[in-house]
Amino acid sequence: MNSAVAAQIESLETMTVGQLVKKYEAVIEEECRSRNKRYLVRRISWRLQANQEGGLSQRAIQRAEELAKNAQVRLTAPRDGKEKPQEASLKITQQRDARLPPVGSFLERNYKDRVLRVLVLEDGFEYEGQRFKTLTAIANAITGSHVNGFQFFQLWSKK
Repeated sequence: MNSAVAAQIESLETMTVGQLVKKYEAVIEEECRSRNKRYLVRRISWRLQANQEGGLSQRAIQRAEELAKNAQVRLTAPRDGKEKPQEASLKITQQRDARLPPVGSFLERNYKDRVLRVLVLEDGFEYEGQRFKTLTAIANAITGSHVNGFQFFQLWSKK
């Protein structure tokens, strides 16, 4: 490597990100979209060396263009906002906790001389006419303090 290029590469480490962006745009001749110092230093260093050594061979450039034409995977989202990434066609279904009884069942618990009955729903629970998303929310409403819902209703996992 030429000593002038080595000195330029060495000086990149002391530059600010703003200075690196300007250098990137001058050396690479395209708009800089990154503010990551390590990335900018590496790209500028590579281009300086490639310019000195002659860069990629024509065959390598053609092969890269062929591969790019056939590539169907987008690694980053579009920046212009015109294109929208395709939405996943599969919906993620939430797994039901194995400790819970089937939908429509009742959980019963004796607490302070009262029998508490909680109806298990598809998307939560019902207690005294109110809907709750979690057993913990019901346990907190009953006790007035934070209690684990599975522990309160004695639904420990069986190992």
